[in-house]
Amino acid sequence: MLSILFNTTLASSSDTTKVQNMFKLAGKHLFLFSFLFTHLTKTTTLAQPPPFFYHECPDATTYTTNSPYQTNLDTALSALPATNSGFGYFNFTTGQGNDRVISFALCRGDVEPALCLNCLNNSIVRLRDRCPNQMEAIGYYEKCFLKYSNNTRNLNIRVAPNDQNTSDVVLFNENLRRLMDRLRGEAAGGGPLLKFATGNITGPGFSTIYALQQCTPDLSELACSKCLEVAINRISNAKLYGRNGGRILQSRCNFRYESSEFFNKTTLATPPQSGAIPHRPSTPPPGKKQKTIRIVLIVIVFVMVFVIIITSVAIFMRFKKKKRQTRSSHDKSNQGETMDIVTIESLQYNFSTIKAATNNFSEDNKLGRGGFGTVYKGKLIDGNEIAVKRLAMNSQQGDIEFKNEVLLVLKLQHRNLVRLLGFSIEGKERLLIYEFLPNGSLDQFISDPTKRKLLDWEIRYNIVKGIAKGLLYLHEDSRLNIIHRDMKASNVLLDAEMNPKIADFGMARAFKPEESQGDTSHIVGTRGYMAPEYIRHGHFSVKSDVFSFGVLILEMVTGQENKCFQNEDDLLSFVWKSWENTTALDVIDPTLKTGSDLHDISRSIHIGLLCVQENVVNRPTMDSVVLMLHSSSLTLPLPSEPAFFCSSTNMSDLENPSISASINDVSISDIFPR
Repeated sequence: MLSILFNTTLASSSDTTKVQNMFKLAGKHLFLFSFLFTHLTKTTTLAQPPPFFYHECPDATTYTTNSPYQTNLDTALSALPATNSGFGYFNFTTGQGNDRVISFALCRGDVEPALCLNCLNNSIVRLRDRCPNQMEAIGYYEKCFLKYSNNTRNLNIRVAPNDQNTSDVVLFNENLRRLMDRLRGEAAGGGPLLKFATGNITGPGFSTIYALQQCTPDLSELACSKCLEVAINRISNAKLYGRNGGRILQSRCNFRYESSEFFNKTTLATPPQSGAIPHRPSTPPPGKKQKTIRIVLIVIVFVMVFVIIITSVAIFMRFKKKKRQTRSSHDKSNQGETMDIVTIESLQYNFSTIKAATNNFSEDNKLGRGGFGTVYKGKLIDGNEIAVKRLAMNSQQGDIEFKNEVLLVLKLQHRNLVRLLGFSIEGKERLLIYEFLPNGSLDQFISDPTKRKLLDWEIRYNIVKGIAKGLLYLHEDSRLNIIHRDMKASNVLLDAEMNPKIADFGMARAFKPEESQGDTSHIVGTRGYMAPEYIRHGHFSVKSDVFSFGVLILEMVTGQENKCFQNEDDLLSFVWKSWENTTALDVIDPTLKTGSDLHDISRSIHIGLLCVQENVVNRPTMDSVVLMLHSSSLTLPLPSEPAFFCSSTNMSDLENPSISASINDVSISDIFPR
């Protein structure tokens, strides 16, 4: 038809009036053809909707044909498409008692209105077909979901991971968690019409992680936030952990994340005027279009000039900064570290401010004392609580530790490392200001029979996993390769939610990526936690921290400190003998034997013994330890006899007599809760 009209128009192109009439006629036929095609397409779609991504039809309750429930269900689903809030949320309830039908549907926040309505219509047809007589059912498409039932309970939560694993599990999940926490606040605060948020964050290897979160808008901000928080916490389970994408589907909230962009950034979310589905504005008339083009061109020119000015200023400032740094590099080397600290003005506190915050470093504010200074609790004028480490003024070693810890910790940022807020220098006074952690150090819980009961297995296991992630960050993922060298229970602090944070980096050593170990002639650390090669020969590496971590796991499981018992056994030999005799469950803290997952506890003993192997080569890396702790299906190698510090690593066995081991108070701060 169009071809005939086109040829006729060409044949009589000299007659302008005929040409115009022919195009009008063609437009009418084209509109009719488009209408028929769209109508037929919609009819076919409704008759044969595509399969769901996921659906569920519990068999617990069913209805009979022509029953009051079926009548109410027919009424609800017929009325549901007309209840759009304007942003793709539909809900309709009818009936009373057991015959009541509660129906609601939700389109993804980035879906076009027409596609949203089409998705709902498909869901209604498909769900009635897949769940022919169930009183409750839920079906998920990519862009919408529909649920109906005679009650308000949630159906089973659907966890759908991708098949592909991420290249860097720890970094991926850390960045994903930051993105998810940010989007959770944005979605929950979206208001009563649309609780939807999307965003992205940089992932491992310059990749990008994309995510979206959504709640039904009838939820309050608090309820939406809580629903999403529970869902997000499920990422750490065996199905989603380590995958580069996945989703959790629930009837009141859901989320999805991928390593590629999957949502529509261009969809407008303008509030409708009358409660109807919002439509995009029609094409503007020619005059308005030309005016719009001129405005756009003016804006583009303005933006380009602005960008050029900003770029020029940035280049000038960078050149000036580089020149200043080059000039500073010629200063005296013995002033280098001090200048590095002093120039970080934003992190330097006035000494009088800290003195006032700690009530002039009063005894009542003292939290603990270590080998190089005392730790005080303080409260700033703004109400924030802090922990202040005041280095001993007569300790030359304390000055070295101060420089080491400041320059090192400032470069480290991880949720399982204690956060350095700043520092203060005035004369011989040198202070480190840390975040205050109200639950104090882990050793105060392990060594106290009463407090130990507060640590059920779930809390202990989360503490162990958090410490492992912190050490993995130090060894492999931080900008520097760090060996802590004093990893023990008193150097693990607990926040208000019992999350662990590794503290005290005064003994830590930084390495270049190509280096793997070091040697020292002065042994520092804590007996019972030090690896045998470190005590005997002064050799230390990341495997030294692994040994200390293994001791810490066994202390958490047994509820006992690693020390020499009356029968000349230490904790490691005690656990090993029980393991050999297949009586490992006998070493478990009695408070854990009721209501705990004994399989996980036994597996933790196994991992702990692998970490304390006497031969360095046989110990796993922290990367492997994190995988072992998070995957119960991973097969563990059999351990061999560990190093026993009460016998084989006794001080009399040291090959170098000039090496001296430090006692338990060598760390900078042993913080005790008040």
